[in-house]
Amino acid sequence: MLKEKNMDFDYPVKSAYSLTVEALENTLSTDRDKGISNAEALKRSKQLGFNSYKSQKQKSLWRMALEQFNSPIVYLLFLAAFASLYFENTIEAITIFIVILVNALIGFFMELQARSSMLALKEMDVSYSKVIRGGKTIEIPSEHLVPGDLLLLEAGDMVSGDGRIIFSNGLQADESSLTGESFPISKTNETLTRKIESAHALNMVYKGTAVINGNAKVIITGIAEETALGKISEMVGSTVSKKTPLDIKINRLTKKLIWITLGMTALFAVSGSIEHQPWLQILKTSIALAVAAFPEGLPIVATVALAYGMLLMAKKNSIVKKLSSVETLGAVNVILTDKTGTLTENKIYVEVLSFPEEELHVSIKKGTLDFKGAKIEKSKKNLALLIRIGSLCNNAPLDPSTKDKKASGDPIEIALLLLADAAGFPAKMTASEFSRISEIPFSSETKMMGTLHKGADDFFIAAKGAVGKLLAKCNSIQLGDAITDLDENLRKKILENAEQLSASGLRVLAFAYANSTEKPEDDYLQKLTYVGMVGFLDPPRSDIKDAISVCRSAGIKIVMITGDHPMTALNIAKRVGITAENDNQVIKGSELPEKELLKADWIKRILSTTVFARTTPKQKLEIVEVYQKAGFIVAMTGDGVNDAPALKMADVGIAMGLRGTQVAKETASIVLKDDSFSSISQAVEHGREIFQNIQRFVIYLVSCNLSEIFIVTLLGFLAPASMLFPLQILFLNMVTDVFPALALGLGKGDQTVMQRPPRNPKLDIISNRNWFVIIIYALMMTGSIVLAIFLCRVYVSDDVIVINNVAFITLAFSQLFHVFNMSSVHSGMIKNEVTKNKFVWISILLCFLLIMGVYAFPKSRMALNFIYMPFQAWLIAGLASTLPLFCVQLFKLFRRKRLISVR
Repeated sequence: MLKEKNMDFDYPVKSAYSLTVEALENTLSTDRDKGISNAEALKRSKQLGFNSYKSQKQKSLWRMALEQFNSPIVYLLFLAAFASLYFENTIEAITIFIVILVNALIGFFMELQARSSMLALKEMDVSYSKVIRGGKTIEIPSEHLVPGDLLLLEAGDMVSGDGRIIFSNGLQADESSLTGESFPISKTNETLTRKIESAHALNMVYKGTAVINGNAKVIITGIAEETALGKISEMVGSTVSKKTPLDIKINRLTKKLIWITLGMTALFAVSGSIEHQPWLQILKTSIALAVAAFPEGLPIVATVALAYGMLLMAKKNSIVKKLSSVETLGAVNVILTDKTGTLTENKIYVEVLSFPEEELHVSIKKGTLDFKGAKIEKSKKNLALLIRIGSLCNNAPLDPSTKDKKASGDPIEIALLLLADAAGFPAKMTASEFSRISEIPFSSETKMMGTLHKGADDFFIAAKGAVGKLLAKCNSIQLGDAITDLDENLRKKILENAEQLSASGLRVLAFAYANSTEKPEDDYLQKLTYVGMVGFLDPPRSDIKDAISVCRSAGIKIVMITGDHPMTALNIAKRVGITAENDNQVIKGSELPEKELLKADWIKRILSTTVFARTTPKQKLEIVEVYQKAGFIVAMTGDGVNDAPALKMADVGIAMGLRGTQVAKETASIVLKDDSFSSISQAVEHGREIFQNIQRFVIYLVSCNLSEIFIVTLLGFLAPASMLFPLQILFLNMVTDVFPALALGLGKGDQTVMQRPPRNPKLDIISNRNWFVIIIYALMMTGSIVLAIFLCRVYVSDDVIVINNVAFITLAFSQLFHVFNMSSVHSGMIKNEVTKNKFVWISILLCFLLIMGVYAFPKSRMALNFIYMPFQAWLIAGLASTLPLFCVQLFKLFRRKRLISVR
């Protein structure tokens, strides 16, 4: 954003953290006490626009509808329809147009439903900000905030613009959505001279973050795109969306089918010319071949299968915004996940109680303090004192168990209150016994907080803070019931212990106290008695380890990419099973080169690392790119603004629905309603099952169509007058093919799908081995039709229409029975995933009824060139159609026995 000529202030402000308050006042033409006037604010708002980032533009309904027709399959169907119109085959053309329309409507309405789900998740409340304008405190909509405004912040507020702090009273901010840092950041109003990384200045607040403690006065230095959040949003806009693997594979399959169609048509045309067949006959046969070669039902079946998967995933707390993303999840072989809130609870709990004579690992289960099998022996007095100090030297609400999401407070202080309640010493009771007289607030300089209280008989001083800083104020130490001098050896031991706890990824605070019979002086944080330390942690979610274990057994690599501290990241990674206990490799963002990330040595190092810490949004984006260029199908999870660019770049972006920022949710292709990593593993399982179903029905459809090609070609040479008509073939493709294929697409997949590695993403839907199997299936069905025609000529009639009808019925029935050949070779002959699929039985019954219905009505019978056939012809067609099923099942039976004998 360039400065306009009529602007009487400098904007945007560069390195506002390094400017003094006076310099900032001059730069933005504002006043630290009065702010700017309402008139000036209105003027600036007109010059710079509203304080809102550019939300990703939603596709119009027209564009969404038109995109349903944008695929090679649909192009080919349009070509077939117009060709039918040209040759005055109106019924064929109308049928194909209906297929195209139904497919488009299904895709359109499923994506529309996903959009509606996203709108339901979007926060509809308008946020407000408290500012001083013209010396008066007023409340304005946050989007009306302008540079130079004097913003007032207090605990519970969302920061609505980037700003320089000019006054701070114990201000702490939760910046996890922007930086990934799980612990609150203590702020200052001092001018910073050294160069600071973007969104990390301690004397600045940033749009989209939350105030959890204290209060402050801030001069707004950036709005909209000129905020740290806005710059990340711009990065999201510049990231190019990619085609999904399924789109690419279906397009490749379509091209192969087109070439097969053209090849067979050309072969027949050349052969017919050599044999001097009439050109009209050659043309009709070529059209029949073109119709036979292409599975017109494929787009509908694929769309319905994906839509069904989309609905199933919605029931399992996953909103899928694009149909093809359902299948892409099944191809994922690496998940790049954020830490804070995704793997962890995004809540701070007490993890370790470290006393001078013993150290205890603790947890809170069902409101009770659990020492994890250990017993507290020597430090009962220390524990009681630490709990009292933690309850009194605390500004959090005294009811930490509240479920009100808007409740504010330092998460560390809330954790201390939860500890007190779990230990049986409720903070409310302690506070009622010791009334607070004064407070020395925490500051970035002292790194301590102290409170003075009046007890029944004396005064009690409670203090907590950084270990080194607080120890400097202590001259004695609590050892059980006794108090002794704090000598240098004990100090050294405590500091070494604190370093060990910090190295394991814990946030460590020390606790001390003092008693006095008389009211102390103002500087009462002197001659304190050291009690112990507490190690805090944002712990892993309870179900996360099992979910990650499932993913790893499925051959999916899990990589943590976070903005948090390296040791904290490594600690969590080891706990949840992302990395081994003896693996301490972490790459920090500061170690990653700016321009050499895609060089061979760095690619190798990145691909062998499972934990990345202190990463920037740009680095997350580059790590995604490294994995994609190495051939991986990448899923990226995240909730913060800092995750959005990588979410868009990934093959599947997964955002958190409950606590995710709007930027992340708009960018992702899948949104989790419960924010649970377990939902991701379930979604991957669904994706794999859906791909199995897609592969199964594609093999079914293509083998059916190939059998039609073979029989049309064969009859074209041997009995042109009895050849199947294009409309008959289209009826087969849209009835006897589509409904069983749909049933296969809606079936339950292999239950062991998550016990095998992901499929090779470079392989097509139909592999070379699959093509071989398809040809065998097609030849068997063709052979059954040839047998039926031969038997019909010998025992029934050699009439061309009767032979045509026998060929049609045999082909139709053999294709219906062929659906049972789609079961796995590992499953039983009678009980398998196909025979257990109720949709298969419904589809077969429906197809039989439709075929009988066509025969029953004169007009439909006439349109498809059907006649009443003698019973013998029906019997021949019925028996011959079971031959492929019998042969395939016999082969599978011998194959199963061979597999069992090998085992």
